[in-house]
Amino acid sequence: MTEQSQIQAGAEAQGIPGYPGPFPVGRYAEALREQVRSFASVSVIGELTGVRMGRGANVYFELRDGQGALPCAMWRDDFDRLGLRPEDFRDGVEVVAAGGCDYYPGGPHASPSFSFRVKRLRLAGEGDLLAQLAELRRRLAGQGLFEHQKRLERPALPRTIGVVTAETGAAKLDFLAGLERRSWRGRIVWGYAPVQDRRAAPAIARALQDLAAVGGVETIVVTRGGGSIADLWAFCDETLCRTVALLPVPVITAVGHHVDRTLIDDVAAECCSTPTHAAEAAVRVDCGDARRRLEVAAARIAAGGREAVLVRARALAALSRAPRDHADRHRRHLHQKTRELRAASRRGLAAREEFQRRIAANVIGRKRAAAAAAASAEATLLRARSARLAAAADEFGRRREAALRAQERALRAHDPERTLERGYAIAFDKHGEPLGTPGAVREAGDFTLRMKGGELPARLRDEREKEER
Repeated sequence: MTEQSQIQAGAEAQGIPGYPGPFPVGRYAEALREQVRSFASVSVIGELTGVRMGRGANVYFELRDGQGALPCAMWRDDFDRLGLRPEDFRDGVEVVAAGGCDYYPGGPHASPSFSFRVKRLRLAGEGDLLAQLAELRRRLAGQGLFEHQKRLERPALPRTIGVVTAETGAAKLDFLAGLERRSWRGRIVWGYAPVQDRRAAPAIARALQDLAAVGGVETIVVTRGGGSIADLWAFCDETLCRTVALLPVPVITAVGHHVDRTLIDDVAAECCSTPTHAAEAAVRVDCGDARRRLEVAAARIAAGGREAVLVRARALAALSRAPRDHADRHRRHLHQKTRELRAASRRGLAAREEFQRRIAANVIGRKRAAAAAAASAEATLLRARSARLAAAADEFGRRREAALRAQERALRAHDPERTLERGYAIAFDKHGEPLGTPGAVREAGDFTLRMKGGELPARLRDEREKEER
């Protein structure tokens, strides 16, 4: 149907009282596009989601924050000139985008769409984040929140340690290795939580509160690997820092590496550079070394006792110059005392050995019961997480299938052959490469026009050639 016939059909159609029209949809969509494009160009800031970088002419993504979202599109040439790496332009990164509103009116076989046409873009960068961090640090310091944790008393050899970290990662293994080097055999209560995204800070705060509520937890360690300030931004969350400051249990942090400094490090009772350092700070006594020193001290006491008995026996023998009976009496008395001393020593050693055996049996029994309870709890938690993981996998599969169907429809809508069917043509050079600009056509000279129904050879004629003819 031509535009004239559409106008005639619209003029003949019966309208609705109180509303102008009816107007052809295409004319109204074109007017709407012009109106939307007339809006002022602005710059916006938000978090990237749904980044799609295919082979098409556009890069598509969404910008989101806590109050809304905005679909965005950027010409691929403009994006390539930015020089951004794919790992820098990914979901979760905060960017500043400049541009204006745009509207695609669609067609008989294409759906309309609204987008924010981005002309310039930059990463929000660590400078913005560091400025926010400095302001928040000054505010919390002014409220005295940096001192609460540091006034708490920390045990040198805690029996139970709570740990907040990712379930998988090198930080967890490094922390366990540090405890193993300390020969510590206490109980660890794990509080697994994500450590890098917008959901990390609330999850870490909940894990800290849960561990503080567990009876017997004497120290809590928060740890993760290194990264940029954007990667570690969850540990600068104000709510998380206030939660740490008000906990009744001392908190030790080991977030990032030596050069990283997050806000939670200022609030915590002690800040460590690595997970291994955090293990040494949580368990300040080297249990293996203390045990060895105790054994050496016990051996020295036993040797000193034997030496003292021998020295006193020799002194008594040297001083005994009395008559034979007097010497015999003292000798018998000395022998009796020696036998009594040996018997008392054996009884004392047997009593201490029995006492240590009972203590060891009680400790091993408690350790075995605690290990069995922890294993049972971990098994229950593993089954629950397995069920949630299966459900999440099914849901993810369904979402991916729906996304693939949507992309398939979008690809069909952008098929170049459909454009040719609407009367357009594409110019190709002799190598089969498309000619997108007049300069490229003039440089090629001879070219091929592809249109609906086939291809036609063509040649560009300049003005001199026209005059000669």
